[in-house]
Amino acid sequence: MIKFFGYLFGIGAVFALIGAIGVWLYLQEMSKDLPDYTALKNYEPPVMSRVHAADGQLMAEYARERRMFLPIQAIPDLLKQAYLSAEDKNFYEHFGIDPEGIARAALTYARNYGTGRRPQGASTITQQVAKNFLLTNEVSIERKVKEAILSLRIEQAYTKDEILELYLNEIYLGIGAYGVAAASLLYFDKSVHELTLEEMAYLAALPKGPSNYHPFRQREEAIIRRNWVIDRMVQNGYVDSAAGEEAKAKPLAVKPRTRGSQLFASEYFAEEVRRKVVTIYGEERLYEGGLSVRSTLDPRLQVIARKALMAGLINFDRRRGGWRGPVETLELGAGDWGEALAKAKSFSDLPEWQLGVVLSVSDKAAEVGLQPETLVSGALSTERVRVTLPFEGVKWARVKGRAPKSVADVLNPGDVIYVEKLGERYELRQFPKVSGALVAMDPFTGRVLAMVGGFSFAQSEFNRATQAYRQPGSAFKPFIYAAALDNGYTPSSVVMDAELELSQGPGLPVWRPQNYGGKYYGPSTLRLGIELSRNVMTVRLAQDMGMPLVSEYAKRFGIYDDMLPVLSMSLGAGETTVLRMVTAYAMLANGGRKVTPTLIDRIQDRYGKTVYRHEERICDACIADHWAEQSEPELIDNREQVLDPMTAYQITSMMEGVVLRGTATKVKQLGRPVAGKTGTTNDEKDAWFVGYTPDLTVGVFVGYDTPKPMGRGATGGQIAAPIFIDFMKEALADTPPVEFRVPRGLQLIPINRRTGLRASAGAPGTILEAFKPGTAPPDEYSIIGFQNDVGIPRTVSPEAGEAVMTGTGGLY
Repeated sequence: MIKFFGYLFGIGAVFALIGAIGVWLYLQEMSKDLPDYTALKNYEPPVMSRVHAADGQLMAEYARERRMFLPIQAIPDLLKQAYLSAEDKNFYEHFGIDPEGIARAALTYARNYGTGRRPQGASTITQQVAKNFLLTNEVSIERKVKEAILSLRIEQAYTKDEILELYLNEIYLGIGAYGVAAASLLYFDKSVHELTLEEMAYLAALPKGPSNYHPFRQREEAIIRRNWVIDRMVQNGYVDSAAGEEAKAKPLAVKPRTRGSQLFASEYFAEEVRRKVVTIYGEERLYEGGLSVRSTLDPRLQVIARKALMAGLINFDRRRGGWRGPVETLELGAGDWGEALAKAKSFSDLPEWQLGVVLSVSDKAAEVGLQPETLVSGALSTERVRVTLPFEGVKWARVKGRAPKSVADVLNPGDVIYVEKLGERYELRQFPKVSGALVAMDPFTGRVLAMVGGFSFAQSEFNRATQAYRQPGSAFKPFIYAAALDNGYTPSSVVMDAELELSQGPGLPVWRPQNYGGKYYGPSTLRLGIELSRNVMTVRLAQDMGMPLVSEYAKRFGIYDDMLPVLSMSLGAGETTVLRMVTAYAMLANGGRKVTPTLIDRIQDRYGKTVYRHEERICDACIADHWAEQSEPELIDNREQVLDPMTAYQITSMMEGVVLRGTATKVKQLGRPVAGKTGTTNDEKDAWFVGYTPDLTVGVFVGYDTPKPMGRGATGGQIAAPIFIDFMKEALADTPPVEFRVPRGLQLIPINRRTGLRASAGAPGTILEAFKPGTAPPDEYSIIGFQNDVGIPRTVSPEAGEAVMTGTGGLY
């Protein structure tokens, strides 16, 4: 008997050895083509990039996989314990695989073989890391074997905390969220440190199948799974039973985070930042690189800019356009009007406006049903809100050029319209056809503080501040005059304002530039020419200087890259952008220093290292770690001086005259020193106003996207300047007026502003004019464009000049 058992033992040992050799050979075969698990050491997961305003508020997020990488030390212990309880309670004890779990899964697999059911898993967290990072989701024994081998090797190469860190940052948790940090934001709009026990338990319930535990579609299953996780946490001693029962009794209060822009009114700005980052680093770095972008946006100024531009466009549209009819028309029957109205497109960046359908109309009012709210679950609210739209709210809506006499003249039942609540009553709204842009900039740094590229980003993403190339018209003239002042002319130089004919070459008609009003005013100073925006004077001045010089200055200020040196360009016939014009005016405001416009202060990579900085001025002493009573560091301004500071002040002073006495006298109501220039192109297709105080430069453009006349009187002074005023009033409400800084060495001499001749202080028409050293008001002067028989500029005595300037208005 002993011999028989010995015989059986020997046979068993042989078969065991053969089996072991077979298993060893099989494992060797499986190990041949395994991925390199050591690559996990250098793993950099795709992480979303975030854009912040200048004050740190979040503006926008960009990602293909919405993930924020958190080191294990930054993840709360209770959240880690929730995942351990749900996925692998023995994680810190096992060596990478769970033999008991594997045996249980194998038994279930054998029992279900041939039934088509998905095999039950017994994966540890380490195995899940191996699968998610190094293998596929293929359901097979071969993949499970490879997974187990890799898990054993990973456990030998990495610490438990390193493995858990990889897991918690990689797992997909539904609704586009990868990793616990992004899931916390997307499900609850909270950081992981703000999560409650029941919220942590819900996030830990999701790895088994996010769609199976969707917070709205599978709400009951989600709560059951969440409570199961809480029970496991109690069972494992991570929380006491009382806290567990309290958490289980709470509802599943998921609050999905909004996508897109996170900061009100910042859509155009954020999109321009996105384009800039893509230009610098490419799309992959933006959407996967975890960049932290600090923009230049001032949220307060941005809201003010949006409000001012919207109000200006609406006011113009009402005066010129009248009522163009409803957005669409619905058939009102016995059904639910709310469901039909919910299908109509509304715009997310216009929260003040509400879409509604006219339910009934009388002479004095209309009953309007407002578009039902879409709940966080995606379902439509069952509440139906009805409001009254009185006649006072629609009386602006002219129909076929006539003012309405009743609401019924404007609206009909079934009309889908926009309304806005103003105080206690509602008012009818419509999208203006005309569009525009506004840019506000710090003139000393080029930092764009506010940018609005149109009426509604949701309606049109086209940014009229940076992408629309339009003719600036007379807004370009300051740079003609700046070139003149920089090259020997003075503010009291005199140019003939009289009819002018210019040959444009063989086969082309003669060009006869005209002033806006069609009149001519005779000899006039440069100051008068810019204050009253005299076209013919500007052309004569450009002709006298030579257009190559003007073209060089236009390029120097960044208005045009390569301007054709033809005289028509002196009247702003070339095309440029609002941002370029504001940047050019900023150089006049800051004393002639070149500035580069920027919407980005700095960019940091995923590790916090600064990889881009706009500030290029040198500060050798800015490296101090702490203050030890050392003096304040000095910034070395190495930027190019594109214009003599004295010239910059002279042109600023002349543009102050535009506000005080010229084409932009509306701006005087600001009650502070402001320099600026209006611009209006042929047939009033474009209206501009660009102006500045000593510390803020702002440009406004108004025009149709497809250029067409806006109507007689739609000038920069009438259309764009009021928007500038509305913005400046609120933007500078809490700042005292500041005078423009006069450069040292510049002489302020009293002159007659019409003749340019020296005058007694206090005499009528006398102003203080700025003259550079070595220049002074003339005793006699040459009239540019008024020549004798041999082509020499005519010299006029002061007495004759006085007679010409105060007489019939010059030669015609």
